Formats: sequence, structure tokens, C-alpha cells
Amino acid sequence: MHASILYGIKYGMETIRKITVEVPESLLDDAQAETGKGVSETVREGLKRIASARAQRELLALRGKVKFSMTWQEMKEDRS
Repeated sequence: MHASILYGIKYGMETIRKITVEVPESLLDDAQAETGKGVSETVREGLKRIASARAQRELLALRGKVKFSMTWQEMKEDRS
């Protein structure tokens, strides 16, 4: 059985994994000073940034390979 199901931990519609991780105290202190949040939220934000960086790399790999039929100005106007 999945540990998060066993513990019954849910976050929105996502299942959450409870983890234990050892990190240098100064690194955690610096990260928390940047986020202004607690340990869990700081770790979550760091993981989101890593996942986001991967998505950005994948998008950059498409640069010059995708042709749009509208200019960015037309797309912006179309949103309103």
C-alpha cells in the first residue's frame, strides 16, 4: 500500500508523500529566508522550481521549430 494512502495524507487532489531528508542547516536557513515560509513549503517550492526548469528547457528546445499564424500582438488582443 502506498505510504501516503496508509497515512491518509491528501493535498488538494494530489497524494502526498511524507519524506525525511537531511540537508545542510545553512542551506535550509538560506532557502527559508528567501521564501519566508516553513520547512515543508520551502522544500515544495524548491521542487516546483526544479520541475519548472525542466519544462522551460523542453520549451526552449522547440524555439524556432514552431510557426504561429498570429503575431504576439494579435494573440494578446485575442485574449481580451
